[in-house]
Amino acid sequence: MANNFLSATAIARQALATLYENTFLGPLVHIDAGSELATKKQGDTINIRKPATFTAQLFNRANGIQLQDATEGNVPVVLDKIADVSFAVTDEDMTLKIEDFDEQLLSPALEAIAQHIDIAVLGLRSGVSQVAGTHANASALGQTWDKPEVLIEAKRQLDLNKVPMRERYAIVGPTMASRWLNTDLLKHADKSGSTEALREGSLGKNLFGFEAFQTGNVGQPAANPATGQPTTEIGLAFHKSALALASAPLEVPAGADDGKVAVQSYKGLSIRVAYGWDIKYKQTICSVDFLCGVKLLDPNRAVLLKGPNQA
Repeated sequence: MANNFLSATAIARQALATLYENTFLGPLVHIDAGSELATKKQGDTINIRKPATFTAQLFNRANGIQLQDATEGNVPVVLDKIADVSFAVTDEDMTLKIEDFDEQLLSPALEAIAQHIDIAVLGLRSGVSQVAGTHANASALGQTWDKPEVLIEAKRQLDLNKVPMRERYAIVGPTMASRWLNTDLLKHADKSGSTEALREGSLGKNLFGFEAFQTGNVGQPAANPATGQPTTEIGLAFHKSALALASAPLEVPAGADDGKVAVQSYKGLSIRVAYGWDIKYKQTICSVDFLCGVKLLDPNRAVLLKGPNQA
């Protein structure tokens, strides 16, 4: 009796669900769901829609309302990154229930892709020039990088730029997070949100107007940093509309075996799964890949969190 192998479609559906649940920074930045409408390849450019903005007008009964065009605009993003995880599978693996296949193989693979997304998004820090932690009187005000109060200065700068109050986030690395957690403000769960939030990696749901998170993907400094190199991580405080992640479906190769290649998309994220026989090594290979690009939409809506010795 023939083995009842998992289909690529079943694997792709589960892979997309797993990616959606495990992508850390994806939900915190702007994603244009319209980018999933057509298949693309690496190097293609797509136009993503920036969030619309409006200006409140005083109503004059004699003249009536003033219609406004949504200053939404399109921003080109190059889909220059393909995150790929490929691995050998046995016939026994391919006959597992999808839940077991996900636990044993897909989840670790998608965790790697999720980290790739986080690192790509965090790379946009290089285009941000606003800084908190080294501002005038930072030490006297108790707003240095190693204290959550540094977010007070980040908030001031975003407020001056008229950035919306909602959907503001702060991302820090393990070193910065450990210093923040050692302050009186964050030693008490009732001041930072809840113990549940702390367990899930959130440092606080309302820290001076930001929801703060820690992630190892912020990047570690060199073991022995040279002069001018950062001595600890550089965090980022930002509004959701400052950064963008764009993803599009990868093509299904012409002549692909039926049931062995599938593409699934959901809320602006797309994943492709393919598997087939590797004749050279006489084994089945399962490949999961994700096409994406990232873009800094507005540097005035983001603030670096760093100290005086950080590049």
